[in-house]
Amino acid sequence: MTTKNIDYYMNLEYPVVFYPAKEGGYVIEIPDLPGCITQGDEMPDAVKMIQDAKRAWIEARLEDGLPIPEPGDRDNFSGKFNVRVPKSLHKALVEGAKRENVSLNQYIIYQLSKNLGHKRYD
Repeated sequence: MTTKNIDYYMNLEYPVVFYPAKEGGYVIEIPDLPGCITQGDEMPDAVKMIQDAKRAWIEARLEDGLPIPEPGDRDNFSGKFNVRVPKSLHKALVEGAKRENVSLNQYIIYQLSKNLGHKRYD
């Protein structure tokens, strides 16, 4: 049986989310560890700093005897979903894809990625 100590949790691969900070630099956080967030002027700085924030977050939880969530299960997603949209939105998406000379699927993926990449989504 594995002892779930600081080393155990530090070796788990928690997904991170990063986005530009309004005041410059980058914000980086670990969504599976609520409140585990930091900021750095450059991306490499932020990546190093999130490891320090992760360690401090986990140590505090261990000291207080509180549960520590493990990384979310990313294997339960097929990459497919069906969504119904108004005809006017469908038309606008098709026209946007034609303007960009890409498939409707590629255009929708681009638009979703662009909009989710700069916002927190809990």
